[in-house]
Amino acid sequence: MSIIVFGSINIDLVATAPHLPTSGETLLGNDFFQVPGGKGANQAVALARLGIPTQMVGRVGSQGFGAELLNNLQTAGVQTENILLDETVSSGIAIIIVDDAGQNQIVVIPGANGKVNQADVERLSPLLPTAKALLLQLEIPLSAVVAAAKAGRNANITVILDPAPAQSNLPAELYPLVDIITPNEVEAGQLVGFAVDSPESAAKAGAVLLQKGVKSAIVKLGAKGVVCTTTEETFFVPAFSVNVVDTVAAGDAFNGGLAAALYTGMTLHQAVIWGATAGALATTKLGAQTSLPDRFTFEAFLKEKV
Repeated sequence: MSIIVFGSINIDLVATAPHLPTSGETLLGNDFFQVPGGKGANQAVALARLGIPTQMVGRVGSQGFGAELLNNLQTAGVQTENILLDETVSSGIAIIIVDDAGQNQIVVIPGANGKVNQADVERLSPLLPTAKALLLQLEIPLSAVVAAAKAGRNANITVILDPAPAQSNLPAELYPLVDIITPNEVEAGQLVGFAVDSPESAAKAGAVLLQKGVKSAIVKLGAKGVVCTTTEETFFVPAFSVNVVDTVAAGDAFNGGLAAALYTGMTLHQAVIWGATAGALATTKLGAQTSLPDRFTFEAFLKEKV
């Protein structure tokens, strides 16, 4: 049994600066580096580093970092046989600015990710009967996300959706196909139409998302913690106190930790704690995949904090 991630694969071009630029502002940065990223690939690497058998389905371009991205996934232990090398387009690119407080601004150029379509879903579908869960995000065309979620539902496996980047117009048909949805506070606000900035408003948002058809809603509030709502209960998990360096990929680390715990048979409450642990650790290092914890680091932190 494995977990399958269906989604985006990017190269991240990261600049650090004293603060995030305002409109029209030019400022001198501190440093620059490039690292593999993409929400889908990040989640796949997060899982693999925690020791979970993981397969990635998606696309990279034959130009612009494609071979490098595939090699990085393979090095992390992710199975890449079902990633298509698209000859017609470059790989996806994310341009990221990180300030001294660890906050970020991101611009994503989809590249090959924008070409993901029904053909990719057809590569995905035969893998699902032997999978434990399917992880989805919104950095590929929405039609492909919906089709993949339908395939996951038909295969009777757990479908986990990270609704990022934020969108307010998700199709109504998608929600009932999702077992667990994991928005942050901005994404939750977009989905429900009101501000989500506290555990109370997160619980209210979770209830709305359940009404839309999801089975469980997990709202990530950053340093304010996590609120999980199901038909049986609503519970809160506080955030771990860490020295935040960069919040890039913290949400992806959360989903990796969450899915890893579920893979090992833990309860949803335990899985949320695992997600919060992985997310906290990811904020302590710069970069996307470079910040994702390995199993040893993860277990040592969890043993110390919980």
